[in-house]
Amino acid sequence: MCQHQPTCPSADSTDREAAHLVAHHPEQGWSLLCNGVLHFEDTGELLPDGRVIAPHRPLDPGSVVTAA
Repeated sequence: MCQHQPTCPSADSTDREAAHLVAHHPEQGWSLLCNGVLHFEDTGELLPDGRVIAPHRPLDPGSVVTAA
């Protein structure tokens, strides 16, 4: 799928989000990467084989409740 040199990380790689953008639709909240991954603004992903990667954005440190 990827025509870049060096090639972008595959959809199965842990660094798959480093692939080049093919289409970017911020108004709809998603981007298509050249490795076939649909990346959503909430950091969730849909892989080309249909697997879903749950959102994994970092928590806002101000919203974490700690025990006293």
